[in-house]
Amino acid sequence: MAAPEQGEMPVDLKWLKRLVTGLTLTMIAGITVIAALLIIRLSSAQSPGFPPEITLPDGVEARAVTAGQGWYGVVTNDGRFLVYNNSGTLRQEVQIRGAAE
Repeated sequence: MAAPEQGEMPVDLKWLKRLVTGLTLTMIAGITVIAALLIIRLSSAQSPGFPPEITLPDGVEARAVTAGQGWYGVVTNDGRFLVYNNSGTLRQEVQIRGAAE
């Protein structure tokens, strides 16, 4: 086997250089895809907004809203948990003990 000339890389080293370059490009592409998927997923709405069909009593503000199958729950600023059905009718009202008023 002839020795490589001055400044020329051995064949095995050339193969290793190509392999490392290919793996680097693959990792960059993978990280780019993961970042894009995270940005797309996290930029979409994560929770339901306040349903437009619900009308709160006068002087009451919503502090938190949650949704279940067939109902919405609203925690109010006066320490109540109001349960509405999907049509916006109040089904149940629960006073939260120890809530600051």
